[in-house]
Amino acid sequence: MTKTASVHNIAAPTVTELVNRARELAPLLKKNASASEANRRVEEETIEAVRKAGLMRVCTPRRYGGWEMNTRAMLDVSSALAEADGATAWVVNLNNICSWLTSLYPVRAQDEVFGSDPDACVSGVLNPTASVKKEGDGYRIVSGTWHYNSGGWHAQWAVLGFPIVNDAGEMIDQGNALIPMADLTREDTWFVAGMKATGSICLKANDIFVPAHRIMSVPQAIEGKYPTEMRDEAFYRSPFVAILAIILVGPILGLGRAALDFVRQKASSRTIAYTFFEKQADSVAFQLQLADAALMIDTAHFHAYRAADDVDQAALRGVYPDMLTRARVRADTGYVVEKITQAIDKLLFAHGSAGFAEASPLQRIWRDAAVASRHAVVLPPVGYELYGKALLGVENTVTPLI
Repeated sequence: MTKTASVHNIAAPTVTELVNRARELAPLLKKNASASEANRRVEEETIEAVRKAGLMRVCTPRRYGGWEMNTRAMLDVSSALAEADGATAWVVNLNNICSWLTSLYPVRAQDEVFGSDPDACVSGVLNPTASVKKEGDGYRIVSGTWHYNSGGWHAQWAVLGFPIVNDAGEMIDQGNALIPMADLTREDTWFVAGMKATGSICLKANDIFVPAHRIMSVPQAIEGKYPTEMRDEAFYRSPFVAILAIILVGPILGLGRAALDFVRQKASSRTIAYTFFEKQADSVAFQLQLADAALMIDTAHFHAYRAADDVDQAALRGVYPDMLTRARVRADTGYVVEKITQAIDKLLFAHGSAGFAEASPLQRIWRDAAVASRHAVVLPPVGYELYGKALLGVENTVTPLI
């Protein structure tokens, strides 16, 4: 009998309950934010609190005591956390999506990760930056270096890209290897302007063996062909690239809301220097800036949730979205980060230079959003080009990640 055969009677919370738990943690996240930045990793007190709140189980199968939710749930939970701290939200979000990735592997591999710990943390990098050779029914990673593993300090496992080769050493496929963190070396390389506390470190491998059941073909996954035997679990039928892309905007949405809320709260107590206005709230110019930023943030949410619904509905129906839909999800992803970063910039103009004081949370929101929005998978021009080609029926010569 496999570990998955055991019945977990833990009552699953609703998404609303998880969001409320995330917001209840806000005082702790804000208290620890500065120390997390200084140490360049989320404080362990924070990590333990989000684990205890069940926020690391959003994507873990119910078979193991997880919540097995959906894309919208990831957006809701991560954005609620980001209202207090963007880095914590990013780490939790990336752990959750890597737990989803883990749930695509054969049950034997899933058992190894979640069988004894439904709160197991998994980090991941899909770039195939490793040297390998075929060995028996698996592969030996001779050497490998992977940047950037968000939450790598807290993870027990990692999903890492590598080239699949034949006996002659020729690359014939691209794979993802599920590797215990104990087999890897952590290297602290994360020195950045924003999202400082995500601990997005480098992982290194040296002469480790990965068995066949912990290997997944990326091209097959992009086509929706996953090695899991659990075909009746709808969430794990979600389109591969689409879900990996759109969930990245969850923390960014929360940062946008946090910036808007902060500037609104201060509007009645701040003057506008070198003007007759004793309160920003009395200025029509300020009102226009605030309204424009709020509408940008609203628009970003509309696009994010449309994309999430596309992903979730396809998974429920058991269908693989067509090229046009998948391209639109990539474009929606880019549009979200573009609108949020524009809105935060406008809010900084409206609030004034005090927003750049080290004591102000606004400057950290700005830095975190700016860095998160430059993740390669969310870059707006790439998403727009993919969507434009799909709209015109032009061949995709941009990326296989669609």
